[in-house]
Amino acid sequence: MDILIIGSGGREHALAWKIQQSSKVKSIFIAPGNAGTSQIAKNIDITTTEEIIGWLKKNHIDLVVVGPDEHLANGLVDKLEILGIPVFGPTKMAAEIEWSKTFAKQFMKEEGIPTAMYEVFDDLEKAKSYIKTRSFPLVIKASGLALGKGVTIANSINEARETLDEIMLTKVFGKAGDEVIIEEYLYGKEISIHAFCDGINTILFPPAQDHKRIFDGDKGPNTGGMGTIVPVPYVTQGQMKIIKEKVIIPTISALKRRGRPFKGILFPGIMLTKSGPKVIEFNARFGDPETQSYMRILETDIVEILISCINGNLKEQKITWLPRSACCIVCASSGYPKEYQKGKTIGGLDNIQNDDIVIFHAGTKPDKNRIITNGGRVLGVTATGENIQESLVDAYKALELISFEGIQYRRDIGQTITDCP
Repeated sequence: MDILIIGSGGREHALAWKIQQSSKVKSIFIAPGNAGTSQIAKNIDITTTEEIIGWLKKNHIDLVVVGPDEHLANGLVDKLEILGIPVFGPTKMAAEIEWSKTFAKQFMKEEGIPTAMYEVFDDLEKAKSYIKTRSFPLVIKASGLALGKGVTIANSINEARETLDEIMLTKVFGKAGDEVIIEEYLYGKEISIHAFCDGINTILFPPAQDHKRIFDGDKGPNTGGMGTIVPVPYVTQGQMKIIKEKVIIPTISALKRRGRPFKGILFPGIMLTKSGPKVIEFNARFGDPETQSYMRILETDIVEILISCINGNLKEQKITWLPRSACCIVCASSGYPKEYQKGKTIGGLDNIQNDDIVIFHAGTKPDKNRIITNGGRVLGVTATGENIQESLVDAYKALELISFEGIQYRRDIGQTITDCP
């Protein structure tokens, strides 16, 4: 099979790394890819929906795997299905559960899926009047896609006003901030849940834990994710059963009933509260950096799974995971998640000899005989071990060998559950 992966981040590098291990694969192309993907696949310098479709009309591809949420929101899957090209990912209507938080919250309310209490506003002054009646902290979200950064936890009325001004007046997230959701703050432990879906059937991944804030101790602004661990030791089988029965299955069933059958990855962020699991938000694709950890311990041929989802026979698919733990620690550019510089030389990548370490590239690109930074999140250092602590120790040792000007990473990934460095 010839396979095209859409995207340029650590998620896409991790998917390519796993896909290349399949005996079914002949060639892998990545649009547009990065310096890391160029070492295991052929990068194609195209990014827009029109460019991708144009390239596919000229080149035979047996399977397309869509990574980024914006392509799902733009209806790329729908257009490829019309062309008869097998594609892994939900249609635009199914993916609305991610690209419109307003739709997702209303959907959950109507379907009885547990989530935080909320209100939606498209008027700045009405939103400001509403926050005067609420207790803090409050969660304020841009309704549209914002690269994982459109969520703010406001601890005071002044902070809430500033956040509303940034989203709705200054338009820091563009049209994604035309509507905002203001919701109650949920207390508990946050986890990431992924599920393979074929429109009817679903199989859950092990639970993951992401670290969203930029600084240690969960301080600073939200990012796209600064590190993950898989599995999460404190999550019980009983909790996973509840999540499947009260969140995943009802969501897939309701989307199908509404004429929006969901094929791909359903990825809800879940808060484990005293009153049970509640959905923070839905994503309609592989998480990043969660995927970088997941691919390290997925044992089953991923191409077989993707095809099963597309063909609607996931029920017959057996999926196994290695009995190991995995982590991913993200190296980011100085200034991220706000303004940052590119073009910094990355050193030390060739010094890592540990077989349990795999480095996935995100914001990188080749430049003559060197690799340079080309984004906010630059690298994902992954490791596996007998347990979470063992994987984290190895990952942090590897990080000491990597350098570029302004490098920043969290030193407390997984620390809430283990004594990592």
